[in-house]
Amino acid sequence: MGILASFSSSYFDGGCFLKVQNEIKDSKIRKFFVRASVASSTPKSLNFSEIKAQISENFRIGVLGASGYTGSEIIRLLVNHPNFEITLMTADRKAGQSIGSVFPHLVTQDLPDMVAVKDADFSNVDAVFCCLPHGTTQEIIKSLPNNLKIVDLSADFRLRDVDEYKEWYGQPHKAQDLQKEAVYGLTEISRKEIQNARLVANPGCYPTSIQLPLIPLIKAKLIEVRNIIIDSKSGVSGAGRGAKEANLYTEIAEGIHSYGITRHRHVPEIEQGLSDAANSEVTVSFTPHLMPMSRGMQSTIYVEMAPGVSTQDLYQELGSFYENEEFVTLLKRNEVPHTRHVRGSNYCFMNVFPDRIPGRAIIISVIDNLVKGASGQALQNLNLMMGNPENTGLLYMPLFP
Repeated sequence: MGILASFSSSYFDGGCFLKVQNEIKDSKIRKFFVRASVASSTPKSLNFSEIKAQISENFRIGVLGASGYTGSEIIRLLVNHPNFEITLMTADRKAGQSIGSVFPHLVTQDLPDMVAVKDADFSNVDAVFCCLPHGTTQEIIKSLPNNLKIVDLSADFRLRDVDEYKEWYGQPHKAQDLQKEAVYGLTEISRKEIQNARLVANPGCYPTSIQLPLIPLIKAKLIEVRNIIIDSKSGVSGAGRGAKEANLYTEIAEGIHSYGITRHRHVPEIEQGLSDAANSEVTVSFTPHLMPMSRGMQSTIYVEMAPGVSTQDLYQELGSFYENEEFVTLLKRNEVPHTRHVRGSNYCFMNVFPDRIPGRAIIISVIDNLVKGASGQALQNLNLMMGNPENTGLLYMPLFP
């Protein structure tokens, strides 16, 4: 990964003064351990940019679609990244405006004003996060300089089969050669491929919460690939920032809203990943629901265990698979994952429970849909692509209450 064998530097991350000590003896071990402490007093002479430069080389980052929820979340994470510096932000409808005028919570940040994509200068950019709507990304990415590393947060490069993309998204794929190059970026599953990629298709939020628990169990042949039932619930931010009548407070509050029943666009993405794990076609029953909360996502998954397999076997397999993972945590037995316990963080909490029906199990997985389900995983992927420790800039503890 191009990481120094050891380094010890002090820097700010997530508002805390962190002491980082990292020793990597095996390139296959990508989790690194962080010792964090709050300094008794912060030296006023401390220059953050100088500290960043001491840690490693700085990279210049562009954020395309900075005025959306995933764009603002990328910015929130990047401003405390020790060696990623935002040098370009685009937002066609907000061109010419500062990020603080669009997102007041970012008003303290000294960042470039947003420009239209057509006016963007990529000569001062090393890598790009593309946070544009589905269907608009393909031609824009196709026009970008070939030397740029790209993480695309839209769905435009997630499906390998371009005919399937046309079926589910209602328009032909306009960058089929690039689609062949794109790597699907479920970080914990595809590290090696992501590390060597130029273009990474960042997974959707629902597919992330579903594939992380299911892929290890399918690969280990501990569950049947038939009769998988998935009930998922998301905060309203998952629908984007665009003004929609259905997302008004009075439409969303005090209710649960099922949508995309049998035809949600994440279905082929979920089935693609599970089919790869099974080496055979997998079809799932998936129903998403919109919840009256800003952010958070829970997937409750009902599976049939293979003959002779118990929920203890599922638990042990997930524990072993994710033992050394920074951001995926299998809770203690009988502890129920809750979305409020991962809010604002890049963590995925999961657990396994026996069903009342013999031979079946219930898996619960929770993430923050804007972080692990989008911008946090995107940063995790770009860290890999640029040779950084994978958790750089992502060491935010969940917000509670």
